[in-house]
Amino acid sequence: MSTEVKVPTLGESIAEATLGQWLKKPGDAVAMDEPIASLETDKVAIEVPSPVAGIMGAQMFAEGATVGVGAVIAAIEAGSGAPSATVPAVATPVPVIEADAGDLTLSPSVRRLILEHGLDPSKIKGSGKDGRLTKEDVLAAVSAPAVAAAVAAAPAAIPAPTVPNSDRGEERVRMTRLRQTVARRLKEAQNTAAMLTTFNDVDMTEVIAARTKYKDLFEKKHGVRLGFMGFFTKAVCMALRDIPSVNASIEGEEIVYRNYADISVAVSAPNGLVVPVIRDAQDMSVAGIEKTIGDFGAKAKAGTMTMDDMKGGTFTISNGGVFGSLMSTPIINPPQSAVLGLHRIEDRPVVRDGQVVVRPMMYLALSYDHRLIDGREAVTFLVAVKNAIEDPTRLLIDL
Repeated sequence: MSTEVKVPTLGESIAEATLGQWLKKPGDAVAMDEPIASLETDKVAIEVPSPVAGIMGAQMFAEGATVGVGAVIAAIEAGSGAPSATVPAVATPVPVIEADAGDLTLSPSVRRLILEHGLDPSKIKGSGKDGRLTKEDVLAAVSAPAVAAAVAAAPAAIPAPTVPNSDRGEERVRMTRLRQTVARRLKEAQNTAAMLTTFNDVDMTEVIAARTKYKDLFEKKHGVRLGFMGFFTKAVCMALRDIPSVNASIEGEEIVYRNYADISVAVSAPNGLVVPVIRDAQDMSVAGIEKTIGDFGAKAKAGTMTMDDMKGGTFTISNGGVFGSLMSTPIINPPQSAVLGLHRIEDRPVVRDGQVVVRPMMYLALSYDHRLIDGREAVTFLVAVKNAIEDPTRLLIDL
């Protein structure tokens, strides 16, 4: 008796996905609710859990295939199965390995090394996610004394594929559905919006001092670290209230103004950046904002981000500074009309009261749709954010 595994509902208006990766092989033991495959939609990667415990049976689609909601992608056979045994760290060479390699999830670079050295991939212990083989695993196996001797003594009747002795290697990897969607939407934004970027810099002295003074008490009380995003999100919400066109969007021949701020924030995930939404951020405290961002970060790392988490959004904050970016021109995420780019904090000489002093400075970049937002409004918005960060008391007394 077998149980069908179907593609789950993927979210509003999402009818299909790409089968990104099989996480189980036929014959593997599977626990109830254990992920057996990952699907990639336009916005997020979703793991498909097994509805029952049993043994992984037939897989109806290959990796990279497009599958619709409700489609049967696999079968779980009755039985307890046998957990995958731990394989030896030292591999032994075999004459032909195509059949073995075909049953495993191997990247092109790993497959090339396996073929080059005539190894059996099922005998190499993988250190990657879910036990997957990495290039380092294969190279370590090759360098093992027993394997090195065996490879040297392997019969020459079936030579390994010739690999040019050159560092000019290439690897072709199919774009994920998420990356394809990001590429298409970014290009659409450039083609549709009259996009312009204005810059300013902000002295981070006061907000750094406030964070240093209260971070321990803040974490003890709220159970989350006090970062800079809470301050910037509050400052943005105040500026959006004063300059409502930055929080608006164009729909046909109408401008839609909003009295709420749903702030999209870029969060790093294993498959790239995702942009969940802090809803009604204008009503949240700094602690509430930091908790929400922390929850999103945990979900992104665990791969449990949902479509609802990322739906909507009226304005985006992108923090390239965490990766070391000094300055950038962020691209608008339609139908939004503006995005604020944050960058790394760097000590620079500035003039204060006629004296040259060193201050921790950050460049701010606001990209906006000039069809809707005038230059004066964009600059006024950016200055309002700058003033609130340079004097955090403004955030408390609503100035």
